[in-house]
Amino acid sequence: MLKGLSLLPLSVLYLLADFLYFVVYYVVGYRKEVVLSNLQRAFPEKSLEEIHQIAKGFYRQFADVIVETLKLLSMDAAEMERRIVFTNQDLLDDFVKQGKTVITMGSHAANWEWVLSAGAVQFGFPAYGVYKPLNNAFFETFMLRTRSKLGAKLIKMKDTLRDFAANRNMPRVVAMLSDQTPLKSEITFWTTFLHQDTPFYEGAEKLANKFGYPVLFLDTHRTSRGHYTLTFELISNGKPDASTEASITETFARKLEAAIRRHPADYLWTHKRWKHTRPEAAELES
Repeated sequence: MLKGLSLLPLSVLYLLADFLYFVVYYVVGYRKEVVLSNLQRAFPEKSLEEIHQIAKGFYRQFADVIVETLKLLSMDAAEMERRIVFTNQDLLDDFVKQGKTVITMGSHAANWEWVLSAGAVQFGFPAYGVYKPLNNAFFETFMLRTRSKLGAKLIKMKDTLRDFAANRNMPRVVAMLSDQTPLKSEITFWTTFLHQDTPFYEGAEKLANKFGYPVLFLDTHRTSRGHYTLTFELISNGKPDASTEASITETFARKLEAAIRRHPADYLWTHKRWKHTRPEAAELES
């Protein structure tokens, strides 16, 4: 059934997305309290009316991402290339031509599900993505099939270090969604992000430092319905830097924060991003 739906043109699937938006936002109110709370905390300077407008824009985008992910089941390389534009791929290419693996640090912005497939289609060298397996067997199979259909390779999060060691000399790009919230027991890094004490995974930074790999931030923005621009920004060239410079994880947080401020409705707001408390703050409150 899902494959049959994916064969429909995106223009038709967007009618389904419009219906989903109406149901999710107006009828069900899916995680609306979480979304509004996150937005108010992230943008205290904005009025309640502005917050609600951003929320509506987010839910419209969220519904589009659902049908666009479904479309991956039948989308061909030519259509993917028409819909995703890398504005400065030469920044990535220059490192790969030197025989290096490049780590890209991305986020759940715009359509993150198309990014890896677009890279596999357009780069001309292997494109890998690190992912966390889903608990539901059906959706795990579905996502593996959609994400790898156009040639992308996938690495389970728990196998990342082993994969990097085995393929340390492979010229390729490895994409990591680096904005996920770590488990409380795994938190090793805190920073101020959108006015909140926020933990981030340091996996990309640790891998880059261990293997000497360059790191790029990937800014993803929707230019129109079903069309996106992806822009790389240098975080690290893979060489030992001066100790006074910000860490890779801190630089990622600052670049992500700036990207979210430019296009707040593009970002995924349904998760409880600030559910953990920084230890120092907890001690002050006690």
